[in-house]
Amino acid sequence: MAIILKGKEVVDKLNDELLARSDALKEKGITPTLGIIRLGERPDDLAYERGAIKRAEKTGVAVEQFIFDADITQDELIAEIDKINEDPEISGVLMFRPLPGQIDDEAVRNELAPEKDVDGITDGSMAGVYSGGGNGYPPCTAEACIQIMDYYGIDPRGKNVAVIGRSQVIGKPVSMMLMQRNATVTVCHTKTNDMAGICRDKDIIIAAAGHIGTVTEDFLSPGQIVIDVAINFDDDGNMCGDVEFDQAEPVVQAITPVPGGVGTVTTSMLMKHVIEAAEKRENLI
Repeated sequence: MAIILKGKEVVDKLNDELLARSDALKEKGITPTLGIIRLGERPDDLAYERGAIKRAEKTGVAVEQFIFDADITQDELIAEIDKINEDPEISGVLMFRPLPGQIDDEAVRNELAPEKDVDGITDGSMAGVYSGGGNGYPPCTAEACIQIMDYYGIDPRGKNVAVIGRSQVIGKPVSMMLMQRNATVTVCHTKTNDMAGICRDKDIIIAAAGHIGTVTEDFLSPGQIVIDVAINFDDDGNMCGDVEFDQAEPVVQAITPVPGGVGTVTTSMLMKHVIEAAEKRENLI
């Protein structure tokens, strides 16, 4: 039976560490503050926002909300982002996407200052992920994968890793982050031939395709580590990942559950980035 890589244990340790860092900043008169930009009232945005606010409370991060009508013009939104960029009290910004149809996503997301882009949506942040430097931050979900591996002592150095999915949010950035840690990475996608055969001989599988049942028993072999990133819902409304958990758990060495795995850690990464942004602004790191 596999070791279950639960996100809650990672989060509990992170919350304690992040709260201590927030308290240290506050002793210097600095309050790490997350600015949330939301257009309209999309239910999934509202749900994530509530979760982010709760996590902020546990880590000593203040939250300021910038809520606009869904029919705001692009010029109006850019003007508001510019104000937030210039506001020294806002350490980092989370902007909910997708944006309404009248908004050019590329233009608007790149208006955000990379040093405040704590969710890794700007081209400047992505350039930093690929180069290993820069002012921005990696996407929170991608970093959550790495954080879980670190917590459970899974060192990717020298390991062969299959990443299933090539999105800018998870697949590409997590591949770069793993290579920076000296893993050998193969990126699989919808046009990959014999994906099961490629994955079967890998040490680690990162499943981020976003499709139920992508990873079945023919992808798996004993001793593997499986990180299931995806959040899907089956016909009965139950949350599940890309991996057929019941097929994987008897075979592999360790696996993240869905729910209760990577998604649990993602919001903590957001708070970690906000605190780091505040520390950087004050030249504390």
